[in-house]
Amino acid sequence: MNSLQAFAINEASQGNRARVFDWNKAAELIRDNKPKLARAGLESDWEWTGGDIWEDGKPSDDYTFLASNWATPELEMDGEICECWKYCDECGWNSETKWPESALKILGIKKK
Repeated sequence: MNSLQAFAINEASQGNRARVFDWNKAAELIRDNKPKLARAGLESDWEWTGGDIWEDGKPSDDYTFLASNWATPELEMDGEICECWKYCDECGWNSETKWPESALKILGIKKK
């Protein structure tokens, strides 16, 4: 998707409730499935928004942008992709949120 397409979609989506990546759901899925690699991104826009969030048994801090009023946040684990999101206004997270304490706790990791 190019910048002009993204801008047009964003303009058309004004007023929609923003969705954000669900870090707690991702942590539960990672805990239960034990993937070697997990990535997060926005549907149809992974090139600009996606990055590694879990690698070799620990959280990773690649660049990600994981909130949108038009694109669906997704989790990819070892090549399998699933929707993974909440509404921003229900959880207080935004595009800058990375590995909140609640998600790390699910994985048994203490926040540094």
